[in-house]
Amino acid sequence: MRLTVVGCSGSYPGPASPASCYLVEHDGYRLLLDLGSGALGPLQRHVGLTEIDGIVLSHLHADHCLDVCPYVVFRRYHPDGVQPPLPLLGPTGTHARLSAAYDPTERAGLRDVFTFSALAPGERELGPFRCRFERMNHPVETYGVRIEAGGASLTYSADTGTCDALVRLAEGSGTLLCEASFPPGPDLPPNLHLTGREAGEHAAKAGVGRLLVTHVPPWTDAEQTSGEAATSFDGPTELAVAGKTYEL
Repeated sequence: MRLTVVGCSGSYPGPASPASCYLVEHDGYRLLLDLGSGALGPLQRHVGLTEIDGIVLSHLHADHCLDVCPYVVFRRYHPDGVQPPLPLLGPTGTHARLSAAYDPTERAGLRDVFTFSALAPGERELGPFRCRFERMNHPVETYGVRIEAGGASLTYSADTGTCDALVRLAEGSGTLLCEASFPPGPDLPPNLHLTGREAGEHAAKAGVGRLLVTHVPPWTDAEQTSGEAATSFDGPTELAVAGKTYEL
């Protein structure tokens, strides 16, 4: 199983990275985790846009889903003809949210382009992947996901504040791709995001093999955030980097 970080900038695209988008591949199947602001362009450096087999949207904030809109143009108006409907999984209301973002006057919506399915806690299979979903601690309906294939396991936190469900989801995972949006400090908003230290604490409690720190906003010192994560997790800790591929 292989992970490519297409975009990892927190909350909005930065000068070095688009917003959240991760390509997970195994046995010829290509799954996107999120397709956030600015990600569709750099995604094409790693995979052809006709080669995507499925999309999972962790939640419906713009930095995790809105580049689905330009992807509609590609799939609907491609010179070779309309592409077959692509499986797209997301929280309740995903079709309405993306349809309104793409064209609020269009009555037909996007069902010619995507086959929509609602996420819920529990397990399901996507191609060769065994996936387990859990609700995270975020103001909107948000799902973390654990993906297993070929003896490897990856857990993606999506966006979350401190969350026992994330520890359960990631328990024993080979790699935890974990958000760390907040710098250390007093009076941080609760139930929204993690600090680097908190990301490391979740990794330690879950006993994961490796921590990849992601979703650091451009206004925050990413190296400092990763360093803080390493103070509370004694396993390998890296800062996720846009364009980098990780063998899992």
